[in-house]
Amino acid sequence: MQSILQYRRLREVAKDDLARDPPKSRGSPTGSSTPEYVLNSEKDEEPGESPLVGGIQVMPHGGNSGAVTYLVGWKEADALDPHNWSLAKKWWCTTAVSLLGIAISIPSSIDGPVATAFNAHYHVSAIAGSLTTGLYLIGLGAGSLFAGPFSETFGRNMVYMVSMIVFMLFLMAKGLAPNFGAAIAFRFLAGFFASTPLTCAGGTIADIWSPIESTFSMPFYTMFSYAGPILGPVIGAYLPGIGFRWADWISLIISGAISVAIVLFQPETYSPLLLEWRAYHLRQLTGDSRYQVEHASTHSLGRRLLINIYRPFQMTYTEPIILVFSFYLVILYVVLFTFLNGYPYIFTRVYGISESLTYILWVAILVGDAVAMLFIPTVYGWTKKAAAKAEAAGRSLQPETSLYWAMMGGSILMPISLFWMGWTCYSSISIWSPIVGSFVFGYSLVTIFTTTYLYICFVYTDYAASALAFMTFSRYVISGALLPASIPMYENLGPHFTLTMVGCLSAVMTPVPFLLYRYGHKIRAMSKNVQNKS
Repeated sequence: MQSILQYRRLREVAKDDLARDPPKSRGSPTGSSTPEYVLNSEKDEEPGESPLVGGIQVMPHGGNSGAVTYLVGWKEADALDPHNWSLAKKWWCTTAVSLLGIAISIPSSIDGPVATAFNAHYHVSAIAGSLTTGLYLIGLGAGSLFAGPFSETFGRNMVYMVSMIVFMLFLMAKGLAPNFGAAIAFRFLAGFFASTPLTCAGGTIADIWSPIESTFSMPFYTMFSYAGPILGPVIGAYLPGIGFRWADWISLIISGAISVAIVLFQPETYSPLLLEWRAYHLRQLTGDSRYQVEHASTHSLGRRLLINIYRPFQMTYTEPIILVFSFYLVILYVVLFTFLNGYPYIFTRVYGISESLTYILWVAILVGDAVAMLFIPTVYGWTKKAAAKAEAAGRSLQPETSLYWAMMGGSILMPISLFWMGWTCYSSISIWSPIVGSFVFGYSLVTIFTTTYLYICFVYTDYAASALAFMTFSRYVISGALLPASIPMYENLGPHFTLTMVGCLSAVMTPVPFLLYRYGHKIRAMSKNVQNKS
């Protein structure tokens, strides 16, 4: 709805701009009844800024002597430019994509508490039953490779709306599945189409906030939306009493309510698409085909899609930054989603509490997430000071400031929290010890995740969605594939050795943010797609 209004508004503004300083006609182009318009003076044909319509540059056109292109951009302080929107509008867009993140993340973990009832109904083992969550995660990863590139072709809103509708259809299909095979197939397909917010939300935030402002808005998104996979088990804790299918119906209700709000109130934020609309209106109103946008391609739509879909794969071998962060997040997500199967081994078997109460204890992770949000103003203040110092020195703000979150305890506390839980979850030790360890884990997890999103969006700007695509793909596919293996791990090794093992893995990654802070500029210099090099 808002996208339609934006499209019409851009046309009205183009009409107003042309009416204030109408171009002169030089007759009709051959074969056309529409007059072709030119600029008002000979000097206007020289490269530079055009006085005809604000934000348009006159650019030389290749080898044809004297030919020019009217490059369409934003006017100074243009109210239609997403970066110039009001704070209220920007915060709504940020909150909207955060809510979308919650909507598609809750189904990723809400099945955990009803796994026993689900397995009994379909007569499958616990390992086979865990495929409902594992294939959903794999679907999220596979879909992310397409969501980002599609959003950079059709814009954010179109992809959000279409994917959410299809996602909800498959969510409903899974709830009505007649057998186990259909259930896990529909779960995979639901995850495939649910991947859009995970990949494109970072791009949406980069669309509307400056790099400095992103240090305030991006943590809000990551920490707010991260509540989804943590809330899933809490919501599902007492669902066994009313039936395992309610995990799907509750997910469907939440997703439907949020999707309606997105359709009605979320504007398009992708600036290149908005400029394409503006250029199209100028061509239509003037009959002059020289109004173009900088990123315009001569390729067909199908060819553009192939290029955009290929980009995430290309970035895996041209962007070492993406590989580093992908490996880091893979470890974190393996730990997070194996907790779905591990929590009963940590709390139910050791301390003898009910499974329902065990899943309620995921609230401890959520509290750690909430505490991290309290530090957003502090980190934002540090970033502003760094920006002021950089400006005084005649330099631009560097992406390494995004690493503050992981450096202020996140990367160090991650292995500590895992060792803490693994070495203290004994019946002779208070249950509060592993609960507090879960709280520390929640804090460290969300701060590391925030750092990765901030850094990638800072570096890759317009292509942030593609840059995030492989990271989303790798962490969800690998964690989904390893999820069934977590059951025999906890069964055979026990929670103590299992948590010690994953704690050692995370300890290996502890120095990463500190090394990037020191040597990040050298790594970025090796990248081929970086838009913010030092």
